[in-house]
Amino acid sequence: MNTSITEIQHIRDLLEDKIRNEYLERHIQKPVIHEGKLQILAELVFSCDSLSAIQKERYVITTMMVQMALDTHDLVPIGNEENESKKEKLSKQLNVLAGDYYSGLYYYLLSEIEDVELIHTLAIAIKHINEYKMKLYYKEIESFEAFIDVTKQIDSILLVKVAQYLHGDLFNQVIADWLLTERLVDEKIDATVDNKLPILVQWKKMNIETTYTTSLHTIDSLIDQQIDKVDRALSRLPDKYVSFQKMFRNRLDNTSFYQSSIVEEG
Repeated sequence: MNTSITEIQHIRDLLEDKIRNEYLERHIQKPVIHEGKLQILAELVFSCDSLSAIQKERYVITTMMVQMALDTHDLVPIGNEENESKKEKLSKQLNVLAGDYYSGLYYYLLSEIEDVELIHTLAIAIKHINEYKMKLYYKEIESFEAFIDVTKQIDSILLVKVAQYLHGDLFNQVIADWLLTERLVDEKIDATVDNKLPILVQWKKMNIETTYTTSLHTIDSLIDQQIDKVDRALSRLPDKYVSFQKMFRNRLDNTSFYQSSIVEEG
């Protein structure tokens, strides 16, 4: 099954409706729906014949709600600035509350479908994500390779766990490697404007000796490696998952084009 644009838009509309809160929207940044994760998640869920139509909708919506709750909490800076204004303090407080609000919504939706196993699956994913985030917070990373691996885990565990719950371990590698590839390429495209890659800024904070130029070359090489890993992982998927292969290969082709263009311009 190949999830249609109409189905994706329907899920997006339902999700937008669920998270709408006029007070929060007046004071903080509206949560961003990660389009890549939404499309992957929809493919994973809608291809599962054992689920009813309402279950499929709620699985996608609740999982994306978890993602947005985690992303919203990540917007809160660690520590307090000395010259912080009342507006900035309010924004930080509201981001925390907004993340909790989205978490509460997903628990409510899951309770309606009474799926204890999915609740457990998402709870385990959140636990692992927080454990990896603590590694970054306490700078328990000894190499750039380890840093990239932790970053990849944080970005992908939620979808990987849902994929495992519905399809076994088939999609573990392709999801994790693809999401990292997509993030690196997107950040490189954005870096053509402000010359900063968020992932390198974060690594710089952990390792003061890192030079941007050296790391940027490392990122170029890493993207090429990731593209190759995703391509090989797709080749190992069974034929019945042709819709997944088509979806990822279309995105992979675009990514390869952007990467080549960026390297040539650089």
